[in-house]
Amino acid sequence: MTRPPLRARLLDWYDAHARVLPWRVSPAARRTGQLADPYRVWLSEVMLQQTTVPHATAYFLKFLDRWPTVETLAAAPDDEVMAAWAGLGYYARARNLLACARAVAGAHGGLFPATEPGLRELPGIGAYTAAAIAAIAFDQPANVVDGNVERVMARLYAVETPLPAAKPEITRLAAILAEGPRPGDWAQGLMDLGAMVCRPKAPLCDRCPLAPECRARAGGAPETYPRRTKKADRPRRHGAVFVLARRGAVALVRRPPKGLLGGMLGLPTTDWRAKAWTAADALAAAPMPANWRRVGEIEHTFTHFSLTLEVYRAEGDAEDDALVWLPVDRALVETPSVFGKALRLAR
Repeated sequence: MTRPPLRARLLDWYDAHARVLPWRVSPAARRTGQLADPYRVWLSEVMLQQTTVPHATAYFLKFLDRWPTVETLAAAPDDEVMAAWAGLGYYARARNLLACARAVAGAHGGLFPATEPGLRELPGIGAYTAAAIAAIAFDQPANVVDGNVERVMARLYAVETPLPAAKPEITRLAAILAEGPRPGDWAQGLMDLGAMVCRPKAPLCDRCPLAPECRARAGGAPETYPRRTKKADRPRRHGAVFVLARRGAVALVRRPPKGLLGGMLGLPTTDWRAKAWTAADALAAAPMPANWRRVGEIEHTFTHFSLTLEVYRAEGDAEDDALVWLPVDRALVETPSVFGKALRLAR
């Protein structure tokens, strides 16, 4: 019996095993002509950058309930959107999200462009996101290569070049298979295959529809692909953070619009630098006079560096228009996770 072509086997596997996701239209529904909502696809793709599906899903549903259309999101105040984003990380994405929503609602009449070049013109949409929206929302042939697809392609073709140098080669190989029927389902099928079967550790090769062609499996060591260049150790930075509390509320500041955690509410801090802060230096840099006492330290990891923050706490008030007082429970929700760690320690 002749084995069906590789593309047909993957699509058959996707028809049977597709993940149920709140931004996705099922393969059965797509066969009836139903397409995904571009707003939902775009919102999910932005949230999923550097974030797991389970973590992003809760935020996606919260955003969709609060801002069900691109027009409602475009009209939302910046600080409300930034607060709702808190905990997803990579906060420049939230600023770009608003800029993109306002461009679509304004210049494009609330409609996302249906082509990759048109999507690339929007703020914050790069090559990958444009390809994903074009394929998934508009069923356009596009070469969608995320981390899962990189892993599938690296194993399928036993790509020896280590990442990240292998990205152009992997993208070229993925493009060979991208042309054909059902481009949206093909893109999502590859993503699901990488997430569910061709996993980073302990891949389930016996369940893989591409196993007969997989060169890494034939070589006996699929887990060793994709090859990777050893990462350099993250540099470490140090700082102090100040928790000023009064009657169940805590003092926050709005961070500068540009830079790390830009535009977010957060606890006042010193600069974050390579040299550790002494207690005397930290207290001299405190944002206001108070009876500060050190309560411990927290560790947090960003993409490019690790951070140690000495946590200082005081009870009191401060007459400063730059301060935003929020109940502690709200502050835990509306500030980035690094500040949530400090608040929980200070409590």
